[in-house]
Amino acid sequence: MSAPATLARCRDLVTPALQAAVDRLDRASREQSRYHLGWTGLDGSPGPGAGKAVRPALALLSAEAAGADAAAGLPGAVAVELVHNFSLLHDDLMDGDTERRHRPTVWARWGAPSAILAGDGMLAVAVEVLLEADSPHAASAAHLLSATVRELVRGQVEDVAFEGRTDVGVQECLDMAAGKTGSLLATSASIGAVLAGAPALVTTALHTFGGELGAAFQLVDDLLGIWGDPAVTGKPVLSDLRSRKKSLPVTYAVNHGGADGRELAAWLAGTTEPTDAELLRAAALVEAGGGREWAAAEARRRLALAEKALAGADLPDRPRAELVALGRYLAIREF
Repeated sequence: MSAPATLARCRDLVTPALQAAVDRLDRASREQSRYHLGWTGLDGSPGPGAGKAVRPALALLSAEAAGADAAAGLPGAVAVELVHNFSLLHDDLMDGDTERRHRPTVWARWGAPSAILAGDGMLAVAVEVLLEADSPHAASAAHLLSATVRELVRGQVEDVAFEGRTDVGVQECLDMAAGKTGSLLATSASIGAVLAGAPALVTTALHTFGGELGAAFQLVDDLLGIWGDPAVTGKPVLSDLRSRKKSLPVTYAVNHGGADGRELAAWLAGTTEPTDAELLRAAALVEAGGGREWAAAEARRRLALAEKALAGADLPDRPRAELVALGRYLAIREF
């Protein structure tokens, strides 16, 4: 089955349970969360839903990779999607982003307190759903999720701290991404197997797969943040440079790009609103400093490590193949 077909199958499975979980929230938080998730428009009219539901798909596939039915991973799939969207609601506010997927963000529409509270509500419901799972391993899954949220917060704290620093190293940036992005993908790729009671060898392999896939995903996302098509990414052209973000390709170019890297570092230290000419120059400096080539090569390397982790475990053929196809779909994108 192709990656898009896998995503559609898993999304169809998880959406009713996810909607039921969101319906536990208070009226205002429920309205804002349903809008954020794309189920309604600003006027309350029905919507098609937003996002690819990658994390729920990984959770369901991990249950199948453990030899169980996908339904065994359903509480985990709901939980990781709620955590992901909790983080997005807060990220939009912290980053000052007024649009997501070509629509006003929750904080831009309802205010900062509403975005914070709706996100907090999603996080609380995520833990509830896991603890109520019909599995003797529900507490283990909830512990895994809580540790993941702690890692996610660590990554976000470091990301914010990097904004005020001029000496961010490549390994630091990779470690930050491992927390902010990789931790949740690692948990998504293993939580279904945990709920299914899979042996440690299987859950560890799946967790490693998700973590390496998360690194590859972040590297490609950072490339798209500079060179991606706005019609596809939903962000303005050169968006990460516009905010002077110390993304992975930028950080590599600063540290390894010689004169180009030094010029780029000096520009990043600026505080004025960048002109279009400055943004184009900065993008050229990232490329000349080797950032674009390194990030693309590192993404391919991390994807290979992810697939190697799966190869080392005894998994059923179909879910293994679907995990590999989904990983390639996420990590091999045009930029």
